[in-house]
Amino acid sequence: MKLKFITPLITALFFFVYSCSNPQKDSATMLIHGGTIYTVDSTSATVEAVAIKGNKILFAGTLEEAEVYKNEQTEILNLEGKTMTPGLIEGHGHFMGLGYNELNLDLMSTTSYQSIVDAVAERVKNAEPGEWITGRGWHQSKWDSMPAETVHGFQTHHLLSMISPDNPVYLRHASGHAGFANAKAMEIAGLQNLALDGVRKYEVEGGEVLVDPSGKPTGVFNERAQTLITKHIPEKTTETDIKAFELAVKACHKNGITSFHDAGIPKETIELYKKMKSEGKMNTRIYAMLTGWDKDLLNNWYEKGIMIDEDYLFTIRSVKLNCDGALGSRGAWLLEPYSDRPDHFGHETLPMEFVQETALSGLENGFQVCAHAIGDRANREILDRYEVALKAHPESSKDHRFRIEHAQHLHPEDIPRFAELKVIPAMQAVHMSSDRPWAIDRLGEKRIKEGAYMWQDLLQSGVPIVNGTDVPVEPVNPIASFYASVSRKTLKGMPEGGYEPEQKMTRAQALKSYTLDAAYGAFEEDIKGSITAGKLADFTIYNQDLMTVPEDQVLNTKVVITIFDGKIVYQMK
Repeated sequence: MKLKFITPLITALFFFVYSCSNPQKDSATMLIHGGTIYTVDSTSATVEAVAIKGNKILFAGTLEEAEVYKNEQTEILNLEGKTMTPGLIEGHGHFMGLGYNELNLDLMSTTSYQSIVDAVAERVKNAEPGEWITGRGWHQSKWDSMPAETVHGFQTHHLLSMISPDNPVYLRHASGHAGFANAKAMEIAGLQNLALDGVRKYEVEGGEVLVDPSGKPTGVFNERAQTLITKHIPEKTTETDIKAFELAVKACHKNGITSFHDAGIPKETIELYKKMKSEGKMNTRIYAMLTGWDKDLLNNWYEKGIMIDEDYLFTIRSVKLNCDGALGSRGAWLLEPYSDRPDHFGHETLPMEFVQETALSGLENGFQVCAHAIGDRANREILDRYEVALKAHPESSKDHRFRIEHAQHLHPEDIPRFAELKVIPAMQAVHMSSDRPWAIDRLGEKRIKEGAYMWQDLLQSGVPIVNGTDVPVEPVNPIASFYASVSRKTLKGMPEGGYEPEQKMTRAQALKSYTLDAAYGAFEEDIKGSITAGKLADFTIYNQDLMTVPEDQVLNTKVVITIFDGKIVYQMK
């Protein structure tokens, strides 16, 4: 009887010892090798191979070690000399704006007022009378030439109105901080006959309507004055929203973007994203900021609390505040007046009292606060409000990760405050490339050199930088922003040596700003941003090594494969 019971016990013990000495290796669903793989992991800058299982990284290291995870079902991806990095993260953009830019008139490539008129004229040919024509992307400071008639450096509506008499037209500035309307749109808004006895501007709270010497509107609406027109534009439909969403996902994949920080979304967009996720269409990871314009929305979410998605697809834990305008439209809020408009300081587009209130509420309820600030006064005012809130809630402030979006122009005294307060600057390097040639007219040489696009000073002070494009303000192409980061040049390669070259990022810093530092800016550095075992299997693969090619060849870099959630979602044809 004793032997009868001992035998099974010995057998069980044998199998236990055998299994411990011969652990069963996980099998990889994909094995990637054959090229340079940059990990953005401090323990090993590059590896030979990466093994993944499902949507997670199993192993990153030598090919010999990685092959242990291979079986008959493992898909083998040979890079054939190409380069791979962690999946790129768009650190500040507008996801639906990206999609709608694909649907509406895209004016980013226009080089004159006439080219805008021509684009609208083409759209008028197929439009029904009364149908709104909308678009975005024009920027008067980037044109090759200016029209004969201008007011405060902007075109007037007359030429546009001539070719679109029966269709209301509204074209957003590339920055999104101004817009341009034709006569029909202003007629619908009841503004066409506005007359102010020669006053050259018409102020509204947080914005202005530019008017000509006779007091009539020129068609340019700055900052919050845009609502005088936009409130009359028909609402988007569910069908167009879905189409725009799908186009945005496609554009992200094409550009190697696997995650997207969506800078300010309303409740309708939240519901759309939930629907897209439930239908299996959320194929880009979205870290969403609640729009600060809607106090009811914020209060509702403060009560509900943050939403961290266990599938890592759609997370809400931050608030976006729009606190000033842009340099291009002279809406950025400055400490001193504009060099090219001495009577103007820009616009405070959101009361600082509300910034203070939101910073306190964010800390009390676990929400990150991300405040848009381009001008030096806006940045200072926000840092002041953050500081008060952080001192009021020392326990909640230990890992707050409050951000300032853009941080484009800073007073030199405020640069070290970012590190002191542990505030993250989310800066889009491509803005320097696009704006620097004319920004000097707005700010003058001293302010440009001492406080504009201060990447290296901020990095050396001890804060990470979250990079991006601010799409649709700029094209979503991350290669352009990477190039601007390391060259400080325009996309045409000017000037020789770059603008303020001491502020260039190294290539390692630039890549980190688009991967691990961007993940940190969303509390997600433990799940993505580097090629590390246990993290999500999101990767971007390029036709050449953007970390070593000569600087003048960086812009020739193309995304050839994008891997999202362990699957190939884009392959260049």
